[in-house]
Amino acid sequence: MLQVGTKAPDFSLPDQNGQAHTLEEYKGKKVVLYFYPKDNTPGCTKQACAFGELYPQFLEQGAVVLGVSKDSVASHKKFEEKYGLPFTLLSDPELSAIQAYDVWQEKNMYGKKTMGVVRTTYLIDEQGIIIKAMGKVKAAENPAQVLKDLSEKELK
Repeated sequence: MLQVGTKAPDFSLPDQNGQAHTLEEYKGKKVVLYFYPKDNTPGCTKQACAFGELYPQFLEQGAVVLGVSKDSVASHKKFEEKYGLPFTLLSDPELSAIQAYDVWQEKNMYGKKTMGVVRTTYLIDEQGIIIKAMGKVKAAENPAQVLKDLSEKELK
């Protein structure tokens, strides 16, 4: 996991509509950058829907929410439409941002070791500095926790 206080790596990834996004273009806003394993799986759906429900409050805090997985643009589009997600989903099939943010790791699934995305959320400040790093987060609780962290005085 990347260290708090370090500059967040820039990226250029397509969203669910095929539009390219870079971290640089969000300078001046707080960014909630969350990495998740796969569209339309139970945990990832809970997490995305909770971010969706709380999205107006994230906007009130001056923050944007960006979800990243290795799923395709088409998969993200279906995921967004199925659940009415109001935020940007970024597709990273080449794992460029996923590896830059150190979330591609060995996982142990039912005794079998595989490589995959470890559910991780980063809070990045207006200057592009990581101000909070949360690893192995609980999908359903993560969005509310991030919102709480955002609204606390020390992060303003």
